[in-house]
Amino acid sequence: MAARLIIGLGLTVLTLILAGQRVRWLYTLIHSGQPASGRTKELGARLKTQLVEVFGQRRLLNWTVPGLAHFFTFWGFVVLLTVYVEAYGALFTEHFAIPLIGRSPVLGFIQDLIALAVLVSIITFAVLRIRQDPERRQRSSRFYGSHTGGAWLILFMIFNVIWTLFLFRGTEVNNGTFPYPSGAFGSEAAGALLAPLGPETNRVMETVGLLLHIGVMLAFLIIVLYSKHLHIFVAPINVAAKRMPKALGPLLPMESGGKEIDFEDPDEDDTFGRGKIEDFTWKGMLDFATCTECGRCQSQCPAWNTGKPLSPKLVIMDLRDHLFAKAPYLIGGQTLPESPDHSDIDVLALAAGNGHVPESGFSRVPGSGPEQAARPLVGSAEVGGVIDPDVLWSCTTCGACVEQCPVDIEHIDHIVDMRRYQVLIETEFPTELGTLFRNLENKGNPWGQNSSARMDWAKGLDFEVPQLAEETLPDEVEYLFWIGCAGAFDDNARRTVRATAELLHIAGVNYVVLGDGETCNGDPARRSGNEFVFQLLAQQNVEVLNTVFEGRGPGRRKIVTTCPHCFNTLGREYPQLDGHYEVVHHTQLLNQLVREGKLTPVPGGDGPAVTYHDPCYLGRHNEVYSPPRELVGASGAQLTEMPRHADRSMCCGAGGARMWMEERIGKRVNEDRVDEAIATQTSAIATGCPFCRVMLTDGLTAREAEGTAGKTTEVIDVAQLLLTSVKRGDPAPPAQAE
Repeated sequence: MAARLIIGLGLTVLTLILAGQRVRWLYTLIHSGQPASGRTKELGARLKTQLVEVFGQRRLLNWTVPGLAHFFTFWGFVVLLTVYVEAYGALFTEHFAIPLIGRSPVLGFIQDLIALAVLVSIITFAVLRIRQDPERRQRSSRFYGSHTGGAWLILFMIFNVIWTLFLFRGTEVNNGTFPYPSGAFGSEAAGALLAPLGPETNRVMETVGLLLHIGVMLAFLIIVLYSKHLHIFVAPINVAAKRMPKALGPLLPMESGGKEIDFEDPDEDDTFGRGKIEDFTWKGMLDFATCTECGRCQSQCPAWNTGKPLSPKLVIMDLRDHLFAKAPYLIGGQTLPESPDHSDIDVLALAAGNGHVPESGFSRVPGSGPEQAARPLVGSAEVGGVIDPDVLWSCTTCGACVEQCPVDIEHIDHIVDMRRYQVLIETEFPTELGTLFRNLENKGNPWGQNSSARMDWAKGLDFEVPQLAEETLPDEVEYLFWIGCAGAFDDNARRTVRATAELLHIAGVNYVVLGDGETCNGDPARRSGNEFVFQLLAQQNVEVLNTVFEGRGPGRRKIVTTCPHCFNTLGREYPQLDGHYEVVHHTQLLNQLVREGKLTPVPGGDGPAVTYHDPCYLGRHNEVYSPPRELVGASGAQLTEMPRHADRSMCCGAGGARMWMEERIGKRVNEDRVDEAIATQTSAIATGCPFCRVMLTDGLTAREAEGTAGKTTEVIDVAQLLLTSVKRGDPAPPAQAE
């Protein structure tokens, strides 16, 4: 007894010293990040999130098989803490039992059951990793680029926890020191297997099993703290500090030193975006440390799935590895190099033989030397950039990565923050964006058209579209119809706003439009990193809209729009500039009008077969999934879903200002999405976004030119489907939308 007590406690003390040093180092490093505001508000909602996402494993269970395996593994760690309480108690007394519950057959049964469930789970994980072997499947494996050796080591360590548990408990059964009189069926079975070895051997093996069980746990603790499985400890903290309700929808305003930047009068020492790893907030650094390398984000990323070098997983891994490698200069007292001069660094030679995937920018300059501290955060291989420009600018900000991440990493925020620095400080960005920025600044729209053409979409309608004639809305007007730049200047989008205007007219909705009083909402500027232009446009619009809604309280500042990007920006980003409005998407309002009987669609005898494409900024970013589908059904169309739909919908390729950039690497995102739509063998692709419509139309045109479009002949907005159906029951309808 004395020997195993000394050995057990000695190993524990030594391990806790080593673990404490690592925890202190990690805390100091993450705490060195910039302040992050708003991460402790809404405590009730954060507590609920802990219960749902951490203890309930909700996000992980979105993927059923690996989710269940992780669920049982997580709860195995929780329940088997009681076994370790018993193990440490057995160091002091052979007949130790947990007070009050320690002799309950129910607890013994649960302990053994969860231990066997963990064993099944790690076998499941092993099978999944073999099936997803990145050596064999390359980029199609979600584990491509992950450190798979460490993952196998963790599975081996969990296996060691389980078999040493049953060795220790089985010998306890045979030695008469087991606290449970019944219920622990697994331990009793282990005891039966070990009984033939005899009493003396079982007494020795009890001590050996006990010390092995404790030793494995202590070794596991050290391995976890020094590996990507650090998430076991930091994931609950990261979930607790997440953006509420999730890191989609609005982008965060630009902050420096924890304070929002005043673009009219910025401080001289304000940092615009993230140009160095130390510019990230502590929450960003916590994100990097939390990454599990599971690859769920990578598997859903439209850029990665079309052959581009962007993997959200690898971006976070590269930032984490760079942060850890640069730590001696951030918290270790070493002096940062004065000038990041890379002229004498052969980064290609440094990366040669490093053994990681070519899409990983960190591996270009391994180690923790001055070349690591001096390298740029964003840059090509020639200068040893941690994040390659082709990686940074491939992002469509679709949100698939954030939606799938089981530990609430905020990929889009970090990517956009790096873009902000590149645009505002380095003036390094794709050349096409220069035209976009000039058009936004000079003309107030991405197309560079004159404001006088903003009402051309309404020409030819059988009724007059009401345009605001005064500064403020008349009392009888319920909605401001925000047309948006696409609706005003793109021919396909004009068909959508015409159809929507007709439907509002038929339903008797009292609305007005601003006409040439509209300006671009600023979404493409903000998501491409040009926060200055966004602020310019947004402040102008907020001033106009606040005047329009002057005197109206909450609930009477209603805006309807056909563009999900306008919907998201006006409704969820303008509050950052004191612009508070109730913004609805046209599919939401039209669906409400159908339900209220103000619009009466009449399904045809044999409705068209359509598939519906979820716009990212309507679906994932704002969780509007049902209204468009209900309208498709109400119109009489036969809906066939694509394999990737709803929260797993594939992006069209236009978001993140990609609409205005050339796509030079890999397969075009819009063509990949169109191929999926064509495979449904439907006649039309319905959507609810003008930018999606442009991209999908271009993709369909390309496939028609190749002769591979199949039965699919058009891309149409949901409003047009509804209008056609409503007109079936109207003997004298207004002029049909183009």
